[in-house]
Amino acid sequence: MSGHHVSVHTLICVLFALLTAASNASAAVLQRKAAAKVPPERSMHLSLIADLVRRKVWLAGIGMVIIAAVAQAAALATGPIALVQPIFIIELPVTLLLATLASQNRAMLHRLPWAAIIVTTVGLGAGLAVAQPSGAADTAQNASWAIALLVAGGFLAVLITTAIGLRGEPRAALLGLAAACGYALTAALMKNAMADLSAGVTQFFTSWHIYATALAGVGSLFLLQNALQAGSLVASQPMLTVGDALISISLGVTLFSEDLRVGWWLLPEIIALVAIVAGCIQIAKSPLASEAAPLVSAPAPTVQ
Repeated sequence: MSGHHVSVHTLICVLFALLTAASNASAAVLQRKAAAKVPPERSMHLSLIADLVRRKVWLAGIGMVIIAAVAQAAALATGPIALVQPIFIIELPVTLLLATLASQNRAMLHRLPWAAIIVTTVGLGAGLAVAQPSGAADTAQNASWAIALLVAGGFLAVLITTAIGLRGEPRAALLGLAAACGYALTAALMKNAMADLSAGVTQFFTSWHIYATALAGVGSLFLLQNALQAGSLVASQPMLTVGDALISISLGVTLFSEDLRVGWWLLPEIIALVAIVAGCIQIAKSPLASEAAPLVSAPAPTVQ
C-alpha cells in the first residue's frame, strides 16, 4: 500500500509541476511583451519595475507568476525538488509555442522546431524516469543553509557583475542564468517553508525560511525582468530553464539529502541530459524562435 501512496503523491507532484511550467511560460511571454517596450536606460534600475506596473500585459504576467507560485508550493510539498524543478525545462518549448500563438500567425505553427521539442520533452521524461529522484528530508539544517546561501551569493555576484559590462544577448543570457540560480534557491527555501507550515502556522511565520523565500523570489523576478529587457526571449529562456533544473538538483542533493540513481544509471542520465541540452539549443537556434520574440513584443494598446 505504501508504494501506491508514493505513486499517487508522485503523480500529484508532477501534475502541479506541469501546471507551474505552463503558468511560468505564459508569464514569460506576457512579461517579455511589456519589458521589450521599456527604454534601455532603465535597465538594472527600480524605474524598470515602475514602468512595467503601468502596463496591463505585465500585470497579467504577474498574475500567472502567482498561479505558478501556488502550484510550485504544492508540488514541492508533495515531492523532491530534484523532481519538481527539472520538469520546468518544458517551459522552453511551451514558451516558444505560446509566443508563436501570440504572433497571431497560425501558419508559423508549422515552422516550429517540432523535432527539437520532441527530443527535449522525451529526454526530460526519460531522464527523470531513470534518475527516479527521491527525498529523504523536508528540512535542511541552518549550517547547510549558511553554506548554500554563501555559495549562491558569490555565484550571483560574479554573474551580475559580468553582465553589467555586457550588452545584448550575452547580457540576457548571464542575467537569465542569475535568475535561474535565484529561482532554484527560491524553490529550495519554499520547500523548507512548506515543511514549516506542516509543523504549524506559528512555526511557519516564526521561521526565517518564508521571508527568505519572498526575498529570493522578488530578487529573481527583478533579475528576470532585466534579462528579458536586455535581449531576446531565446537568449534568456534556455539559461533560465536548464540552469534552474541543474542548480535545483544540486540543492536538493546537498540540502535535503535527496537521492538520484547512480552507478551504471549515470550513463542513460547523461545521455538524457545531452538530449535535453541539444534540444534546447536547437530550439533556441530556430529561425522561428528568433522571429517570435519581436513579434510578441510588437506595440499593443496597453496602458502607457
